[in-house]
Amino acid sequence: MNIYIHCEVSSRELDSKLLLAILAASRGHQVIVSDQESIIKGLVRKFLFPGIFHTKSLTPGKLKIEKHKRITSTGCKITSIDEEAGLVDYKYDKFAKLRYSTQTLRQASAVFTWGPNDYGSLKKIYPNSSNKIHMTGSPRADLWQPFFYEYWKTNKKNQKKPYLLVSSNFMSGMHIKSLYERMKQFEVGGYLKRDPELLKVMWPRESEKCKLIALFIDAIKYLSSKNRKKYKIILRPHPTENTNLWKIFLNGVPNVEIIKDDSISYWVNNSFAVMHHCCTTAFEGILARKPVISYVPFNSKHTKKLPSNISLKVKSLKKLSKTINTIFSQSKLINQRNRNKSFPKIVRNKIYIDKKELAAGKIINEWEKLGDENLSRSNNWFLFKLSLKIMKLNGILGGFFKKFINNNFQKRENFKFPKFNEKSVNEKISKLQKVLDISEQIDCKLLSDRTLLIKQK
Repeated sequence: MNIYIHCEVSSRELDSKLLLAILAASRGHQVIVSDQESIIKGLVRKFLFPGIFHTKSLTPGKLKIEKHKRITSTGCKITSIDEEAGLVDYKYDKFAKLRYSTQTLRQASAVFTWGPNDYGSLKKIYPNSSNKIHMTGSPRADLWQPFFYEYWKTNKKNQKKPYLLVSSNFMSGMHIKSLYERMKQFEVGGYLKRDPELLKVMWPRESEKCKLIALFIDAIKYLSSKNRKKYKIILRPHPTENTNLWKIFLNGVPNVEIIKDDSISYWVNNSFAVMHHCCTTAFEGILARKPVISYVPFNSKHTKKLPSNISLKVKSLKKLSKTINTIFSQSKLINQRNRNKSFPKIVRNKIYIDKKELAAGKIINEWEKLGDENLSRSNNWFLFKLSLKIMKLNGILGGFFKKFINNNFQKRENFKFPKFNEKSVNEKISKLQKVLDISEQIDCKLLSDRTLLIKQK
């Protein structure tokens, strides 16, 4: 069967989508992992035959609905799991209304959920699509579990000093896009219509986050000055944050490294503890059995409380330093103790974990139920690869033309989905095969800068 997996934010999604792709390939399916545009053009121009198109959301924006119409018109079946997840809210209902609609659910053949919370909410709000909604869990959460520790394990010879991971989720004042661009995105995506209160909440929330940025900078400087001989600090910006801004704010601060490479899961698994404020990394750290600290320097009115409430909540710099020092000194004992620790009920309600089967396996099971002969015709990979080269050439020529008519034109880098590193991707695939004990020989070909073909040899 042909399976087309849409990847939007590679640092967030790539590893889990490689997990899906490798498991599917081991079961005889041919899988493309790529950006949405490349897949859609391949389908519409008939370089690709129909298959399962797996996307990262069913947001009811006009552009998204039109794109999905084009996809289904080719004979494809759409499936989705929302990568934004909605983990930071106690209730899922508002998220379900913003990120789904009766129309987008009608376009989909199957919807997969992270856990009981989103599963129950979606079935309640969209009863006519109830039979399409499946509680599988998320492949991303698969990778957060100790079973995949070897996948994330670093070479200790290269890790000279233990580190505290600081996960940033402020975006507001640090966003790569301007405020105008973000507002336009909200408008085009229909968020302002679906949530009329959004603008009223947004400004005080933006103000709080800017204040938090300043206080987190102070906290990082304080921890660096007090503990530089014990451990280093790695700051992990959110995928949409401007890393260069962080470099300016933390310029000259010793023992601090700002890293945006690879998935945050790599950094979580190799840290001795995770520090955050209102970040889904809290869930990831807990599932990875890491101590998770939430720094809450003031009582915010517009920040989600759930991630902090499942973490060790600390309000002052002195207590923060003391808490982290205690965790550091007992890190080996804490990691051993946490292996058998049960998760809080709210975590189990948000994230479904089946110890007998991976969420990725459950999703593939549903894909196979949707499969038929029409979705299993062999693609002409040569023509598809050639079309990708032509698309790239057209993009280069278009850039030259825009520069010619406007000297100030500057092409913006794709910060969500940078070009694939072939060596890195092959290393990831090799590690996943080893962890999963897959005996089938898997072939991975780089068809373009952002398109992978994964199938059996």
